[in-house]
Amino acid sequence: MRDLKFSRYHWQILVLCSLVTFFDGQDFSALAYALPYIRDDMGLTDSMTGYVSSAAFLGQMIGSLFGSYLGDIFGRRPVIIACTIGSAVFTTMVGFAGTAEQLIGLRFVSGLAIGGLLAPVWALSIESMPKSMRATSVTIIMMGFSFGSASAAPIANWVAPVLGWQGIFWVCGAMTGVFSLYLLFTLPESTRWMVAKGRPAEKIAPMLARFKPGFDASPYSTFILSDERKTTDSANPILKFRELFVGALLIVTPLIWAAYFFSSFAMYLKSAYGVIFMENLGIARTDAAWLGSSSAIIGAIVGVALLAMTEKRGPGWIALAPLLAIPFVLLVGFGYATGGTYLVILLLIGSTLVGAGHAAVISVTSIYYPSTVRATGGGWASFMAKFAAVAAPIFGAQFLSGRQAAMDGYLFTAGCLAGILVCILALAWFARKLTSAGDVARAS
Repeated sequence: MRDLKFSRYHWQILVLCSLVTFFDGQDFSALAYALPYIRDDMGLTDSMTGYVSSAAFLGQMIGSLFGSYLGDIFGRRPVIIACTIGSAVFTTMVGFAGTAEQLIGLRFVSGLAIGGLLAPVWALSIESMPKSMRATSVTIIMMGFSFGSASAAPIANWVAPVLGWQGIFWVCGAMTGVFSLYLLFTLPESTRWMVAKGRPAEKIAPMLARFKPGFDASPYSTFILSDERKTTDSANPILKFRELFVGALLIVTPLIWAAYFFSSFAMYLKSAYGVIFMENLGIARTDAAWLGSSSAIIGAIVGVALLAMTEKRGPGWIALAPLLAIPFVLLVGFGYATGGTYLVILLLIGSTLVGAGHAAVISVTSIYYPSTVRATGGGWASFMAKFAAVAAPIFGAQFLSGRQAAMDGYLFTAGCLAGILVCILALAWFARKLTSAGDVARAS
């Protein structure tokens, strides 16, 4: 089936995956907007603030490995649904924390669920889209994550004055819980994964008909993926890990990890402390929340536009976002804007480009891998990136004390952007030896 066009069924998958990441992003970012209120309520020190912020990142890091492994073994659908339910339950429970230690524990557990579903969602999207839409589809569904992250800002501004910081988590968790019930009846399994795992033809044929109405699968008894190299079907995680370094992947995989690491450090430093940084630069708390929300939304949209070029011209175009972001971030870091509209513009443009670059980097974390290890590839990339996500709040705690410290935080961000630039340009060179997966399946 090599003549697939973007259809209504593709739209359904894209919307569902985007909604999954929307609520994932909302639950994850709830803490960033609740944190200023929590600091005031609990009297957290800067170091304890860092530990609270890092707890979810540590959970994500571990969850990404388990979720991706289980997604390759048992399928994308059950792991996505289970993790969405877990995210809803434990995000709600965060609102009942009474101490910093309880916050750390509950955010860690919720992070397991939040991190566990991303790689299976990426895999489901890539494996379901026409070839020309695969990287872009990942960016679109991660735009859902950005919109969800942004939605936590108005929720915090509207709910916190009434229910306190606890209400932010209650509202976010309840919304995710309702959506998880909807997923039970609507989320499909990946057809490519079913073919790669050798599922019976009678179960695969109805799925193919969804992609191409009128397709008659009755003459075919088996389906194969003619565009992928054969990989191990073993459940052994070590053997699956080795598949990530076959051929040109020996160079491509570490470059993906490094680019995602630098991008995550910049992004999660912004996510954890962006509001506090902007407060220290003289911007009101509620205005800083709206600015962070706006930059997340605009950055996601810019990321999709960037990936439209990348699909046609290669991953090197991803480097455009960090390249353009560096001067804006440096202007803030060196103090060339002391306040007013000029500072707001610099912060908005810089944050937008950081977000756009991060979305674009995520889009290439899974596209180069065969279907039987695609979630594993995305999961390991996420795992490596979460080292940065865990370190960012702890390391970034030194940038919380005053205006100059916040400026130093922006200078550090510029260094991370330079790292992304180098890694993506190298990736573009070596990835030419690889071809991403082709269409859905070939019947025989």
